[in-house]
Amino acid sequence: MRLTSTSLIALTLAATLLSACARRTDIPMSSLGDDDDAICRANGVAVGSPEYAACRKDRDVQRSNAINRADRAQRNLGEYMLNNPSRP
Repeated sequence: MRLTSTSLIALTLAATLLSACARRTDIPMSSLGDDDDAICRANGVAVGSPEYAACRKDRDVQRSNAINRADRAQRNLGEYMLNNPSRP
């Protein structure tokens, strides 16, 4: 099947739109796989209480630390690959 110029333009447009959705800097709703509100409520704290606010803050810090670790690991891998090229 031969690609026409219209099909090629459509594929390019679709690839561009999809790549815009996959930015590395996006923070997922919960990188820990759970809903923060549900986790904090399950601990028996009332919404709006200082304990609830502390729980949500702790979850946010955990998420931020996980993202920072993933970014650091990616940078370290890139630096390792640049500094240690494998030559067959």
